Amino acid sequence: MHRKWQLWSISSRKWLWILVVIGIVAALPVAYDRWKTETSSNHVELVFDYRDLVDVAAYQAHPQDYINQQLDRLQAAGVGSMAVFESTLNEFQQTKRITLYNSSDIAKVNNEVPPANDNLTYVVFANEEYADQLSPIIDGTFRRLGIDVTSWTFQDRRALIIDTPVENAVLKPMQSDPITLEMLHNKGFTIVPRLGDSLPYNEASVEQMLTYYESLGVKRILFEGISVKGFNDQEEMKSLNSFGRLLKEHDIGISAIENLKKPQLGFNKLAYIIDYDVVRLYSLSEGDANRTVDVIADRLALASKDRNIRMFYLNAAPSRNMLKASITDPLDNLIDSLQEPGNAISKMESNGFTLGQATAFDIQDSSLQHYLKLIVVLGAVAFIALMVSYFLPILTIPAFVFGMIGSAGLYVLKPVLFEQGLALLVAISAPTIAMVLAVRKINEVNKSAIDMKLRRRVTHTLVLYIKTSILSLCAVPFVIALLNNVTYQLVLEQFRGVSLLHFAPIALTGVYVLLYRGGQIVTSMRKLLHVRITILGVIVAGIIGVIGMYYLSRTGNSGNVTPLEMSFRSLMENTFGVRPRNKEFLLGHPLFILGAFLAFKYRNVIFVMIVASIGQLSIVDTFAHIHTPMMLSVVRDVIGLGLGLIIGLVAVAVWQIAEGCWKRWSPLLRQ
Repeated sequence: MHRKWQLWSISSRKWLWILVVIGIVAALPVAYDRWKTETSSNHVELVFDYRDLVDVAAYQAHPQDYINQQLDRLQAAGVGSMAVFESTLNEFQQTKRITLYNSSDIAKVNNEVPPANDNLTYVVFANEEYADQLSPIIDGTFRRLGIDVTSWTFQDRRALIIDTPVENAVLKPMQSDPITLEMLHNKGFTIVPRLGDSLPYNEASVEQMLTYYESLGVKRILFEGISVKGFNDQEEMKSLNSFGRLLKEHDIGISAIENLKKPQLGFNKLAYIIDYDVVRLYSLSEGDANRTVDVIADRLALASKDRNIRMFYLNAAPSRNMLKASITDPLDNLIDSLQEPGNAISKMESNGFTLGQATAFDIQDSSLQHYLKLIVVLGAVAFIALMVSYFLPILTIPAFVFGMIGSAGLYVLKPVLFEQGLALLVAISAPTIAMVLAVRKINEVNKSAIDMKLRRRVTHTLVLYIKTSILSLCAVPFVIALLNNVTYQLVLEQFRGVSLLHFAPIALTGVYVLLYRGGQIVTSMRKLLHVRITILGVIVAGIIGVIGMYYLSRTGNSGNVTPLEMSFRSLMENTFGVRPRNKEFLLGHPLFILGAFLAFKYRNVIFVMIVASIGQLSIVDTFAHIHTPMMLSVVRDVIGLGLGLIIGLVAVAVWQIAEGCWKRWSPLLRQ
C-alpha cells in the first residue's frame, strides 16, 4: 500500500503542473489590470514647506520681500504647491499679524500694578484687515474649546482678551492663515494643507474649513503628527467616518508619507473610507536639502520611477555657517537640483512624468478578477504541493488537499494573512523547485559518465540556466495576482516574510544537495551525522554564518549601503536606465553558470549551486516589492539575467584559461 501511495503521489505531479500552468494563465489578466492601474497616474507634484520659508526669511533684512522673491524663484523652478500648516497665535505674531501680551505686560504698558489674580492672553491686531480675517478664526477656536473670548480695544486697535494664559493659548492650533492662503492662491500655487488631530473633532468647523479649501482648489491634504484628523475621537464620535465622508463630498484626497517610523494612526481606515484617493509622498529632509545637487536630483527621479512616488515635499532650514560668517539656507541648492545642473525635473520628464497636481491611481478591477484569483489560488497550492513532492513524495496529495482547506479557512478568517502567506510560499516554491531540477539534471549527467566536450558543456549550461530561470519566473504571476491590491502599491500594507524568502530556497537547495543527491536519504543523513568535526570546519561554519547574517541584514528596505555601492548603483542606473540587482548579476547568475559548467565535469562542485540559488530567489523577490511598477521589475530581471549571463561566460573563459595553464605548468612546478 505504501508503495502504491508513493507511485500515486509521484504520478500526481503531472496534474499539479497542469494546475500551475492554468493558474499562470489566469493570473495574466490580473497582472494586466495592475499594469493599467500603475500607468493611470503620471503627474508629479513638487511641494515646498511654506513654514520653512518663513523661518528662513526671519533671518533676512526684509522678510516679506525675501518671501515674495523666493516664491517667484521656486515657482519658476517647477514648485507648484505650498504646504501650509494650521496656524497658532505664535505664528500670527511671527508674521506681524498680531501682538501678544499677558496680564503683566498690559499692566506695565498702562503704568498699572500687575493684577494678582489675572493671567490672561491679550491679542492686539496690527490693522483692521487682519482683525477682520483673523478675529473670527481665533474667537471660534477658543470658544469651541470652552474658553471665553472678549472683544477689546487697545491703543485704538481692535483686540481680543482670551481667558487662558499665553503659555496655553499659543499651543492651540487653528485654521491656516487665510491671508497667506489667499496670497499663495493668487500667485498660482496649489495649497496643500497640513492638519493635526490635537483638538476635539468638530464636524461643523471641519465642514466649513473644507468648503473654504475647496474654493481655493485644494485637492490633497497632509497630516501632521502621529495620527490623522478625527482618529482620537473615533470611538465616541465616529469622527474618522465623518471626516472621510466630508473629504469625499469636497473631492479632496490625502497623501501617504513614505518611510515614517510608524504609520500615522487611522490612516488606513481613512484611506478605505475615501476609496483610496491616496498619493505617495517623499519628504526631502532639511538635512538632505544640503546634499549635492546630483544626489538630490537622483533621489527625486528614482522615487518617481521606482517607488510610485507622485508628490515631493521639500524642506529647508536656516543654519549658521561659521566659515562664511553668515546665516545660510539650502534654497539655491534645491532650485539648482530641480533645474540645471541637477535637472531633476528633466529626468522625471524623460521617464514619462509631467509636472502638475498629483492624482491617485485609477484602480482597475475587472469583474472577472475575483473568479480568476480563485483559479490562481488553485494553481498556487498546486505549486506548493509540487515543492513538497520533491522532498517528501508521500505527502504530495495531502499537501495539496490540506493546502486548499487551509486556504479556504484563512480566506474567511484572515484574508490578508491568506494572500500574503500563499504568495510567500509560492515565491519560495518556484526557485526551490527550479534549483532542485537543476541539481537533478547535473546528477544525471554525472551518472552517465560521459566526458562532455567543452562546447557541449557550455550548451548544457546555457540551456539549464534558461530553463531554471524560466521556472523561477513562474512564481511571478502568482505573486502579482495574489497581492494585486492598491494597499500594497501605496504601502498601506506590506508583503511580510521577505527575509524568509531570501533564506528558505538557499536552505532547501542545501538540504537537497546534502541529503537527496547521493541515493537514499537515510544513508545520506547517516553519512552526514558521522562526519568528523574539526577546528577548521568550525571556523568555516562560523565564517559562513557571519556571511549569512550579513546577507540577511541586506534584505528589505532597511539594509545599509556603503558610499562605494551607492556610486556603483548610480553608474548602473545611468547606464541602463533601470538598476539591476547586484546579487543577481554579480553573484547568483554568474555563479550558477560557472558552477553548472564545472559540476558537469567535477561532481563535488555541485555545492556551489547552493549559493547560486540567490540569483533565482532574487528573480522572484524583485516582484515582492509591490510599490515598484511591474514593468520596471520585468526590465530589472531581464537586465540582471543578461548581465549575469555575460559575466558567467567570462568566468567560464577565465576558468578554462586558468585550468589550461595549470595543466601545462603544474608538472614543471612539481619538478
